Amino acid sequence: MDDKTQIENMVQLYVDSMDESNPEKVKQAFHRNAKVVGYLHGEFMEMSVGDFAGFVESQKPSPKEKGENVVYEILSCDIQGATAAIKVRDKYLGITFLDTLSFIKVENEWKIYNKLFHVESE
Repeated sequence: MDDKTQIENMVQLYVDSMDESNPEKVKQAFHRNAKVVGYLHGEFMEMSVGDFAGFVESQKPSPKEKGENVVYEILSCDIQGATAAIKVRDKYLGITFLDTLSFIKVENEWKIYNKLFHVESE
């Protein structure tokens, strides 16, 4: 499987984690040292993978269970060696986000190392 396909599969795992409120899938998609950073409702947020996994898990019932599946599109994918930058627009919890995901390839597996998010509309 080529790098682009592996990255797209990891983006799908990330989206599935939010769709299913599944903290284990968050931990599979993100590198253990990753950060999630952005502004939500005008407040600066900075989370570890554990923090983000807990937030995702707390969304009960899950978007999928409520019939509000996370909708997303990959806007760009720039791969340079063992690093990549991906822009994803997704609608989650009624909010449209523009996520910039930086990826790192470690031990032949792509992981999200950083997530910068911007709220496009609430």
